[in-house]
Amino acid sequence: MSTALTPANAQKRYEVTRADLTLSCPMPGMELWCSHPRVYLPVDATGEVRCPYCSAVYVLKD
Repeated sequence: MSTALTPANAQKRYEVTRADLTLSCPMPGMELWCSHPRVYLPVDATGEVRCPYCSAVYVLKD
């Protein structure tokens, strides 16, 4: 049985929790073949961070 992956960079805003840290874009569970190189994002520093490749915004939700 295969597990369907979420399309990478499909949204422009993602809410993440502390369980998602260390945060990377694209996130684990996203398809990588159609995406940019993986980059790690310091969302815990400010609570919000923008990916320099795809401009997706990640918001830390507690």
